[in-house]
Amino acid sequence: MADNHISFAAGTPAEFQDAYLKQRAAYKANRMPSLEERRSDLRSIHRLLVDNKDALIAAVNQDYGCRSSFETKLTELLQCQDAVLGAIKQVKKWMKPQKRHVDATQYPLAKAWVFPQPVGVVGIVVPWNFPIAMAFQPMICAFAAGNRVMVKMSENSNALAALFKRLVSKYFPADKLAIFEDGGGRGPLFTQLPFDHLFFTGSPMTGRAVMANCAQNLTPVTLELGGKSPCVVAPDYSMRTAAERIMWTKMLNAGQICTNVDYLYLPEGKVDEFIREAQAVTAERYPSITNGEYTAVIDQRQYDRLQETLADAVAKGATAINLCPGRDGDPARRIMPPIAVTGVTDDMLIMQREIFGPLLPIKTYRTKEEVVDYIGAHHSPLALYVYSNDKALQEFYMYNTISGGVTINDGLLHAGMHSLPFGGVGNSGMGHYHGQDGFLTFSKLRPVFKQSPWRSMNMLMPPYSGKAGRMLEFMMKMKS
Repeated sequence: MADNHISFAAGTPAEFQDAYLKQRAAYKANRMPSLEERRSDLRSIHRLLVDNKDALIAAVNQDYGCRSSFETKLTELLQCQDAVLGAIKQVKKWMKPQKRHVDATQYPLAKAWVFPQPVGVVGIVVPWNFPIAMAFQPMICAFAAGNRVMVKMSENSNALAALFKRLVSKYFPADKLAIFEDGGGRGPLFTQLPFDHLFFTGSPMTGRAVMANCAQNLTPVTLELGGKSPCVVAPDYSMRTAAERIMWTKMLNAGQICTNVDYLYLPEGKVDEFIREAQAVTAERYPSITNGEYTAVIDQRQYDRLQETLADAVAKGATAINLCPGRDGDPARRIMPPIAVTGVTDDMLIMQREIFGPLLPIKTYRTKEEVVDYIGAHHSPLALYVYSNDKALQEFYMYNTISGGVTINDGLLHAGMHSLPFGGVGNSGMGHYHGQDGFLTFSKLRPVFKQSPWRSMNMLMPPYSGKAGRMLEFMMKMKS
């Protein structure tokens, strides 16, 4: 039977329509894939990643101009391979129905439970900063949940998108997985497709437009956005250790990470010490930042944006300090060293917009209260980083702020834990994925109530003035 309710926005590419209709028909023919079908799909993802490792690394490097192969292996391939193997092992448990308590009016013989059911056809919109991981991490969750998947890549990931399109037919039929390149204004048309769930990673501004597009079809959305994630170093914490860990996060992928430290709070009087330690760390780790081990800024537009952001701060009174002194990068290749920016104020672009690059604004504080007041006065961030060995202080910062996630005494790592849900709050996003939480995101947790042959509700049937009334009064007294 045809889906008479399906319609497409004017101008929707034929390849979008064809793929969607194929996947919709395949879903209707098999609404509840078996455990083995799901594990087979997950194994196919694992084979695709392992069999084509070198080609995937080369394609991402081509898109970036210079992308550290080590970083691609660590943050994308290893992360995805670990996630998919974990899903293969655990999906049987995730699929099991869960018993639920029956209330007083149905006790003792009726039964209640929930079971997870695939939602149908899932759309995934992939950003350019981690294009392998952000295509496959949500896909792993969607396949574990038994869905079909359509993926739209970023316009900055054309080499990788072309490789995916060549590879995918070797591992999946088109009615299971379809991958598309971006370009020509196709993004908004993709998000207007009548998906059963859309997963988007990108900026808050674009996220608003995506949500509006999805609203036309009442499509549920998971929005993984960003914002200005703060990091606070407490007086009790080693400044050397803080510098080692913060500089790892700030130089990884040249800072182009949605959960990166967007501004740093240091105790008053500790800025010079942090700068010295940070420069010592970069000298040890990156004797050169132009030898391929340090990643380039993705394109000229982003490079120019970062330079303009830095120039704006300096023009308004801030001080820029190269944290790789003597290593100025290579503008022609868009290789930009990490730069600390001190004396920042809220009228500067660097404190108004997500940085998404190797700039590190530094603020100072006297009391912990002024830190949480500042964080609370701005949009809720995607991440919060606290460096302190004082448990009470750790809890103060956690319980007096709100963020998508928290890492204590390190950076980024909560986002790489498959056992933890990943997602934002407010301006930094909505919904979660990773592991079982991602499985549930792409499932309908369907409630079921099964009545017993003997029906306790019979005792509550009218007329209410007799036995039914006395029984109701007894039940209410038991719950008083």
